[in-house]
Amino acid sequence: MDCIFCKIVAGEIPSTKIYETENVYAFADIEPQAPFHAIIIPKKHIKCADEITAENSGIIAEIFEAIAAISKQENLKDGYRIVNNCGRDGGQTVGHLHFHMLAGRSLEWPPG
Repeated sequence: MDCIFCKIVAGEIPSTKIYETENVYAFADIEPQAPFHAIIIPKKHIKCADEITAENSGIIAEIFEAIAAISKQENLKDGYRIVNNCGRDGGQTVGHLHFHMLAGRSLEWPPG
């Protein structure tokens, strides 16, 4: 499989680790859109939200537990945004389920 995020998890591509558990990996985005911008992924390849099932949904719960832990670790007391894009029209550019965690500035809605 030629998945950049799988290669990051395998250590084949370097990344700046922010948080890691047995099933979840979070790293700094290389093109940050906010002062704090993490990418949080399941270590197991799941293409996008359309592939979440009863068998793998526990990993999604772990991702949101990681988000809460990262918020505390990074002292994001003023808030943050979690973004997930699914599919081409949804803006997904890497075919591996991932969540963007943005913080450190006021985040307008809808995004501009």
